[in-house]
Amino acid sequence: MKQYLEIGEIVNVHGLRGEVKVVPWCDDPAFFCTFETLYLGAAHRPVTVTGARLQKQNVLLSLAGVESIEAAEKLRGEVLYMDRDEVELEEGVYFIQDLIGLDVLDADTGKLYGTLTDVLQTGANDVYEVKDAEGKAIYLPAIPDVIVETDIEGGRMQIRPLEGLLDAN
Repeated sequence: MKQYLEIGEIVNVHGLRGEVKVVPWCDDPAFFCTFETLYLGAAHRPVTVTGARLQKQNVLLSLAGVESIEAAEKLRGEVLYMDRDEVELEEGVYFIQDLIGLDVLDADTGKLYGTLTDVLQTGANDVYEVKDAEGKAIYLPAIPDVIVETDIEGGRMQIRPLEGLLDAN
């Protein structure tokens, strides 16, 4: 598991005092505003957040040491990361990045359906895209009736497909 997870991208500057506009890559943009420290770029250079506020579905950030439009402009296109140790997830909640790559197995027979390759956020519930060895995709609703166990450390997810679910795929 990666220690630092991508959380958003700086896409523009905002105003003249060095604020940056960020497109958050998390379920809820308000979650982005809870961090005191974020990590900049592939080197994960720590930056202190001195202010964060929502603007529609984006976040406006003030970062320590970034106090002019010129300094903010240099950050355009940079990816921001969070340290996974700074977040405590509820039971049964996972980072999408940790789910991708899990082997998906039948809870009763042990049959390997494939590898979880994507998480589609549909609103009502997430949908997991699973591709088999030939690259054929099946789609599974991320609901308790289907997902029996998720073992991030073990690299697998056990499912019990609803009757007819895989026939439709």
